[in-house]
Order: sequence, then structure tokens, then C-alpha cells
Amino acid sequence: MINIDRFLADEQDPKAVEKVAGKLNDLLTTGEEILYLAVQKKPAVNLLPDCIAISNKRIFYCSPSNLGLTMNFKDISWKNIKEVSFKEGLLGSKFICVPQSGENIVTDFIPKVQVRKLHQAANQQLEEYKELLRQQKLEENRATASTFNIPATTPQIIDLPIEEAVVIPEIAPVVEVSKEDEIEQKLIKLKTLYDKQLITREEYEHKKAAILDSM
Repeated sequence: MINIDRFLADEQDPKAVEKVAGKLNDLLTTGEEILYLAVQKKPAVNLLPDCIAISNKRIFYCSPSNLGLTMNFKDISWKNIKEVSFKEGLLGSKFICVPQSGENIVTDFIPKVQVRKLHQAANQQLEEYKELLRQQKLEENRATASTFNIPATTPQIIDLPIEEAVVIPEIAPVVEVSKEDEIEQKLIKLKTLYDKQLITREEYEHKKAAILDSM
């Protein structure tokens, strides 16, 4: 049962609150509760005011009909609401609900204190719903990523025997030296000895003649 005392703190019309609360109590679902209730205060005659109730699941719009004998209730869930706002005026304030599609829902003549608290409660619930959607989206992304990820496998290490290294000695290339090249090398070497004054002129001439004779 809804306790109406906490919805009379901001000068709400007691009769309107009592009538609306009794009907709302039958409309609430499991785990749903009314967080705030605002009542119109029309500048002239305020016999049949409209009411707006904020729950943790939706916004209720309550309008009397048949001269107050019955009440019409419309509701819009948080998933269908884009944003909420209010606009203060000299004769009361307007509470504005912007749905995801369709025209804005505007309720006027809401007292300033009530419209501020109404907006605060509605905006808080809307932000909590958006945060819940973000968390659900993250969980879905993580689940999708884990579905497509291939689990890492431990690579198999195979020990192979290490063969002894065999050192192959380098083989110097065989260079064929012609007879003329050999004589030329001897003459160059002989001339070098003479230039360094390691042999005499006679020795140089003698050996040079011997080398040339060997051709």
C-alpha cells in the first residue's frame, strides 16, 4: 500500500494524492515503487488537477474524467523516453517529457518546488536506465568477443639431438703459375734485393743471366 504522507510535503493537494495513490497501487508491478508525485495547481479553479507520478520503471500521467468520478492513467517506460526537462513560469511550471518518438508530453501548472523534484527524480531514473543499458551492451560485447576468440594452445616443444659439429677445413684454391710468370717473379725479387743493396752489382747480373737462361 502506498503511503501518501511522503507525497504531501510540497503542498500537493491531499485529495488528489489520495485518489491517485489508491489507483496507482493497483497498477504497480513487482519491484516497482512510486518515488515522487506532483499535482497541478491551476491559477483559477483547481478542482480536477492532473498528477504526474515517477516510479523506478516509468512515468504515470493521471487525469480525472467524468467530473472526477474516474481517473485516466497513461504511462511511458524509461526505455521509450529520450529526456526530461522543465520550464518555470509566473503561474507555475511545465514538466516536459521528450519520448523516443512522437510529440513531447507537456504538463503545465506544476508548482515550482514540485516540478524541480519531479525533474530530479525522473532524470535520475532515466540516467540509471541508460547506465544499465551501457552495462548490458558491454556484457554483450564481451560475450561476443569470447565466442569468436580461439583459445590459446600451448606450443609443443620437441627436443632434437644436437649433432656434433664437423669442421671442414678450408682448401686453398689451386692456382696454376705459368713459366713466364715464375721467371718474372724471380726477376722482380732479384731486383728488390739489389735495390736494397743486399747483393752486389756483379751478383745481380750473374743471377739475372742464370734466370733468363732457364727460359
